[in-house]
Amino acid sequence: MHSHKDAGRAADLVVETLAQKIQDGELADGQPLPPERDLMQEFGISRTVVREAVLALSNKGLIEARPRHRPVVRKPGYDAAFAALESIVTHLLHEPGGVKNLFDTRIFIEAALAREAAKHADKGAIFTLKGALEANRLAINDSEAFYQTDIAFHQALYAIPRNPVFPAINKAYTSWLAPQWSQMPRLPQRNQTNYEAHAEIYEAILMRDPDAAETALRKHLSSAWQQVRTTFGDI
Repeated sequence: MHSHKDAGRAADLVVETLAQKIQDGELADGQPLPPERDLMQEFGISRTVVREAVLALSNKGLIEARPRHRPVVRKPGYDAAFAALESIVTHLLHEPGGVKNLFDTRIFIEAALAREAAKHADKGAIFTLKGALEANRLAINDSEAFYQTDIAFHQALYAIPRNPVFPAINKAYTSWLAPQWSQMPRLPQRNQTNYEAHAEIYEAILMRDPDAAETALRKHLSSAWQQVRTTFGDI
């Protein structure tokens, strides 16, 4: 009879082997993992060990495990790295001041991105930002669409440095903060105010004024934080 330690070592070996296959592209992004039975035969292990290995791969962000579906390979990348942190971050968000701590890091990063955009955004990036702003304006009277175009406007800022880490951070913030933001009462008047704030950020970037861009961005997100506090109290 195998000990728990032997089972753990067997699972580690499976994790190592499958992780290498994912890294090498032998198991491609989006491809389902082989069925449990095949893995049991290939490695000479029990179903329990297979499931332990699958859980470990999921925790590493190398696969996406969904109930009643075969786990799907996720190509190692920054999105996967941040997704793997989600359960820890969700726990931290329930700590006193947890949401504010996370939101403060968002302000810090976006303020720097606004400055970067004002200094270095090329015509293509400014055109994309302008398109996102226009979509945001057109959605003022449709709060669900406004929420999505609001996200897209900020997303465009994260894309400007052409560094894959920033869009992954943006995706993580959107996902981690969604429980609060998606429950916010959304009214056309508030949408109008938020659109005007986005327009101010855009104008400062267009005028190549980093100080004005940072000031507008900080004012916008500080106001957004006040809206959240009004809705949820101290979080």
